[in-house]
Amino acid sequence: MGQTRVTGSEDPRVTELRTAVSRLRRELAGHPREFPDRGIAEDELAALDAMAASGVPEIPRLRRSLLLIAGAIGSVSALASALRDVRVAVDLFGEPPRG
Repeated sequence: MGQTRVTGSEDPRVTELRTAVSRLRRELAGHPREFPDRGIAEDELAALDAMAASGVPEIPRLRRSLLLIAGAIGSVSALASALRDVRVAVDLFGEPPRG
């Protein structure tokens, strides 16, 4: 439940993002320690998941969510590897246009 079947037409970057977000969500849910910004991280991971499910994520919004998640859980070393995977997946979408 909560998973969508991946089809051959899905953008591989979206697939990578969905996989990374799913892993970090699982690891965060299983992490025993509470910390003040845990809710922010959970909300932003849900937002990333929704953007990935839409198939057309907005790069500036992806980057904003990544920054909020990193700020919220960056000091939790047990989540560092999964957080890095999310950053790598967001980077696959390239830089946002400079305005």
